[in-house]
Amino acid sequence: MAGAFGTFLRNFTLRERKVWLSFFGRETWAGRAVTPATAMEVAAFWACVRLLAQTIATLPLGVYQRRPDGGRILASEHALYALLHDTPNADQTACEFWEGVVACICLWGNAFVEKSLSGGRLVALTLLRPDLMQVDRREDGSLRYRYSDPSGAIEYDEGELMHVRGFGVGGDLGLSVLAHARQTISSTIATDEAAARTFANGMRPGGFFTYEKGSLTPEQREQARKALIEPMQGVENAGRIGLLEAGGGFKWQEVVIPPADAELLASRRWHVEEVARWFGIPPILIGHASEGQTMWGSGVEQIMLGWLTLGLRPYLTRIEQAVKRSLIAPADRATLYAEFAVEGLLRADSAGRAEFASKMIQNAGMTPNEWRAKENMPPIEGGDQLFINSTLVPLAMAGQRPGRVQPAPGEPIPEDV
Repeated sequence: MAGAFGTFLRNFTLRERKVWLSFFGRETWAGRAVTPATAMEVAAFWACVRLLAQTIATLPLGVYQRRPDGGRILASEHALYALLHDTPNADQTACEFWEGVVACICLWGNAFVEKSLSGGRLVALTLLRPDLMQVDRREDGSLRYRYSDPSGAIEYDEGELMHVRGFGVGGDLGLSVLAHARQTISSTIATDEAAARTFANGMRPGGFFTYEKGSLTPEQREQARKALIEPMQGVENAGRIGLLEAGGGFKWQEVVIPPADAELLASRRWHVEEVARWFGIPPILIGHASEGQTMWGSGVEQIMLGWLTLGLRPYLTRIEQAVKRSLIAPADRATLYAEFAVEGLLRADSAGRAEFASKMIQNAGMTPNEWRAKENMPPIEGGDQLFINSTLVPLAMAGQRPGRVQPAPGEPIPEDV
């Protein structure tokens, strides 16, 4: 796609090319067109979008009800819970739906979800294509969403959509990573193309056949191309030996590439780190280890925790707040809310999960049955109580013998030890 677009532009004059690229917003220093399709062909860009989309989509999203005592309960019987957690619409699972929402935020900076109502009740959520949506404001200050697809144009009011904005400056739309990183993406595409062309030429630099007996006629030039150049091009001809007849008048002049200019590997490594920087993702999480960095160990664990706090959490919060603003009635917002369970990231770490459960149960953070529900186990009798570790006593009472307890009526009187 980028190659065809570049060929199309080469037919223009320099001024016409600049006008075309500026008008369509695709002007790049490397001269490569950057679109969602071409950007997703870059391995690092694909890996960043996939990591964010799949990680968030596989985290459980629950709907919770605040209790008067300050606690909360899982509102699994609420209609919104089934839409967010199980089946948003008839065509997608919850995982597929939230993957699409996050991918739209990564590519376009915005995600638009149509709300389907039946009798005033929310029954389905449908993801719309952001590239077909136009957002502006009416004279009264309300937002108007105009969606144009091959079947026609539809206008939506603010209350008919859930709009999840990416990082922005407080405007009506979020900022697109793709649009602002187009120079980096374009350079990456150009570097990959240069590396591919180098391999396609058998890792050999180019050169010239010099004819030392004057000029060739067009027919002789075409014959020389077929006899001398075409048989030596391509990977399949690497290492092939050519034959020049004595007195033919042709001399080979090689074009030498300086070693520093031929270090495409270093340039490609740098582009991976640049793309990861745009998304705020540590490169090691997309399979790229920096110089001297290991892929395993406690250091990587700390990187994961840092990414969860600084990189992943803003996406989760944006989605949670968009759900509260657009899908929960104003009268219910004080007690009803949606929240991702980031503990889902610990599922692969059985030791960490067990330690978390032990500390939460021993310190009255959750009941045994609440934890069993998270592990898809049935409740047990007496498991709905909160427990506290009885070995914890004030420092001033350490080493003291507990006072004698008055037995209840009917209970045996304990003997002195």
